[in-house]
Amino acid sequence: MIDKKHIGSNFDSFLEEEDILQESEAVVLKRVIAYALEEKMKADKISVNRLARELETSRTAICRILDPNNTSITLNTIEKVAKYLGKKIVLSFA
Repeated sequence: MIDKKHIGSNFDSFLEEEDILQESEAVVLKRVIAYALEEKMKADKISVNRLARELETSRTAICRILDPNNTSITLNTIEKVAKYLGKKIVLSFA
């Protein structure tokens, strides 16, 4: 039997109904940050240890940032990563 409850709705509506929209968005955002950082590190040929020194943080913190499934990241760390990536943070509450 096909559940027709969600036919015609968009995926965000489905996630919201399942009460996982915000969590899903956090995971997606974190994966984007991790991917961008990993690509920049490859392009710059920079190690985790060296990046940790440059961002004045620990190797463990960099590993957490690079883990696409770990959404535990502080705003301070996001700001440091954004600066390294040549980006700026734009935060809004909607």
